[in-house]
Order: sequence, then C-alpha cells, then structure tokens
Amino acid sequence: MYDPAFETSRLLSANIEKVLLGKPDVVQMLVLSLIAGEHVLLEDVPGVGKTLAAKALAQSIEGSFTRLQFTPDLLPADITGSMIYRTDRHEFEFSPGPVFANVVLADEINRAPPRTQSALLEAMSDARVSVDGKSHPLPSPFIVIATQNPFEFEGTYALPESQLDRFLLRTSVGYPGREMERQVMSTHRTGEPVDQLQPVVNVESVRHAQMAVREVKFDDSLVEYLLDIVESTRQHDAFQVGVSTRGALSFYRGCQARAITESRDYVTPDDIKQLAVAALSHRVLPEGIFQGADRNYVEQQVADLVQQVPVPV
Repeated sequence: MYDPAFETSRLLSANIEKVLLGKPDVVQMLVLSLIAGEHVLLEDVPGVGKTLAAKALAQSIEGSFTRLQFTPDLLPADITGSMIYRTDRHEFEFSPGPVFANVVLADEINRAPPRTQSALLEAMSDARVSVDGKSHPLPSPFIVIATQNPFEFEGTYALPESQLDRFLLRTSVGYPGREMERQVMSTHRTGEPVDQLQPVVNVESVRHAQMAVREVKFDDSLVEYLLDIVESTRQHDAFQVGVSTRGALSFYRGCQARAITESRDYVTPDDIKQLAVAALSHRVLPEGIFQGADRNYVEQQVADLVQQVPVPV
C-alpha cells in the first residue's frame, strides 16, 4: 500500500502547485494533514492565499466540498444541521449541515464567537455530530481546513485551546516572492485558475493512503526522541501548559504522513524536526509574563527547544 499512497500524495501536490505558486512547504503540509486524517489551520494576514490553498486541495479530490464563511452571526446549527418537521410524515427529520462533506473549509474561523467555533469540536475529534441526542457520522475521509487572520485584527475571537488541540498543524502561507507574484498576476488575468482544477484522486485513494500512513515504520528510538520533545514543552520555563497526549499522538501521525510524502515507508529524525514547530507551537500556553506573546516568539521557543533535545544515533 506504500507506493499507491505516495502516488496519491504526489498527484495531490502536483495539482495544488498549479495554482499555489512557490509554496511547496504549504502544499506538503496540506497533503500530509489529509493523508494523516487530521485537520490543518492556516493563519496569516488577509489576501495571501489561505482560501486558495484550501480550495485547491478540495478541487483535487473527487469528493464533496463545502465552504463555511464564519461570521459573528453564524449559529452552531448553521454548521451541524438541525431537526426539521416534515408535515407530510408528521415527524421530525434531521437535515445535515454543511459540515457533512469530505473537505470542509472553515473560512475566517476566528470571526465567529466561541460557541459557534465549538460546534466543530465534536466533528473534528470524532468525525460525527450530535443533534437532539442522536449521533450522525460524517463522511470518510473528513478534513477541516480552517483559515484565520491574526487575532490582533478587529472583529476576531481567539480560538480556545481545546479546539486548537484538534489541529494537526498550524502554518502560514506568507507573501510570495517577486517572480511568483508576477506569475500570479499573469495566471489570474482571465479568471481564477483554481476553478479550472480537475480532481486527480478519489476518496477511496485517500482512504487507502490514510491506512498506509498507519503502517509507516517508527523506530523505538525515534518514538523516545518525539516524547523527549513533547516532555520538554511541559518543563519549559516559558510555557504554563505543554503539549497534551492528544497532541503527541497527532505529532506522531503527522511524522508518519510526512514520510509518505517524502517517498519513504519509515520515519527519520528529520521528519520529527521539520514538523515540530507547526505541530506543537499552537498546543503550548505561554507562562506568566510571557502570556500574550506573539506567535513568532512561541514558535521560536519551540524551535530552540527542539535543537536542545539530543537526536538519537
């Protein structure tokens, strides 16, 4: 199953890179999150391609896709669905909400109040939603790609820690280089290239890739290395709260998925080091005087911490 899984990741990456120019690292983050069966948070200033990246991934899969534009007046039922009374049958029937899709784009997730944000929690954690005491499974595969602007922007709400912990990775798109920005202007002259993207894999291929990820070899010494890094976040002077066990497991799965995208069926120390900041920095809570520290500071602390943990030989 390893070779088909790599082929799935390769096809997805190549297709997304047709429209997300000059951002191979972001593309890899999106693809490995998908095949790991986890969710991803894209955080950056408006207009740099966060929504474009999410749409490109969704367009590349022959599955269902919905886009949720988060606003201050969005209600939980607008996400999960609700019970509707059918007059012809004189009974209530569940009407699924837009979260019932293979790929869900939660655009500007931090523009909705916490109560609405939390409507995604059960879906992201258990791939199901509960309405009126009944549980409804979501389609498989299921991935949430959330975008958000930095919390300093007006009209935004910081995501609660419990929800941040459901994202495998938090990453940014960043501004393109001069040459890439010139290409963007050229390719967007006659319309949106992302709308022309055709699916290159189906949901069955994605499910097979997700199964293959779980078979990727993870040497015992590297498991200890990963746990050493996680434990270090819990003992760091700058952090009040370190990485949770859920976060450690998610990090573990992400490393396996990265190995697949790199055409390997085994994890290396480089997989762990390369994913550490994106997988862990949103799962720590700064301590005391460090509270309110910006994202760059926290990420730098995690990066420094990783460099201090001995790599197994």
